[in-house]
Amino acid sequence: MAKTPTPHIGANYGEIAETVIMAGDPLRVKFMAEKFLDNPVQFNNVRGMLGFTGTYKGKRISVMGHGMGIPSIGIYTYELYNFYGVKTIIRVGSAGSIHPDLHVGDLVIAEGACTNSNYVSQYELPGTYAPIANFELLRGAAEACERFGYHYMVGNVFSSDTFYGENPHTDKWMTMGVLAVEMEISALYMNAARSGNRALGICTISDHILTGEATTAEERQTTFTHMMDVAFSLI
Repeated sequence: MAKTPTPHIGANYGEIAETVIMAGDPLRVKFMAEKFLDNPVQFNNVRGMLGFTGTYKGKRISVMGHGMGIPSIGIYTYELYNFYGVKTIIRVGSAGSIHPDLHVGDLVIAEGACTNSNYVSQYELPGTYAPIANFELLRGAAEACERFGYHYMVGNVFSSDTFYGENPHTDKWMTMGVLAVEMEISALYMNAARSGNRALGICTISDHILTGEATTAEERQTTFTHMMDVAFSLI
């Protein structure tokens, strides 16, 4: 494809599989490549955003980082969908719980993604847009959690544009049934919708905003494998 490599992905067209599992942390991506993929080949290291293509149970799949925040994931997923022929992107990441029954290590499958980002304004829609997951992937992820025996919840997440917010208004999102806070899924779902492709966000609870439960950076990088099991089961 003429537009590859892109400014942010150094791969040529055809080096990335039609299904990509993405994580914010490039080291988590490296961990996934080593743990799940057979014969992984690195296709990207531009700006340190690692990407690998290999096989999983005989099926070709890629894993890649997307960085932190909506602008970052917006760039990478746009290029993957529109320039590399990617059809499915599954984000595996961390989130902060704002639900009393979601604790550290539990999974959240994002049915929809609220946001305080202005990302949607580019589409000039005459109203409020609700970014949602692909139902086939959503159903498959829930069924996988049941098979594996993983504790999970399905529902809305909040994709925040700020990590250190002056006024996070957590209580207001809680009253609307939002389960957890993360920083990327809404843009992923919008890019998937606009390009006519599929997306799903699966998050592991890394901390609890209400109780103060928390994990270390190392734990988030190497021990949050349940969401990876679920994601790879969808391939």
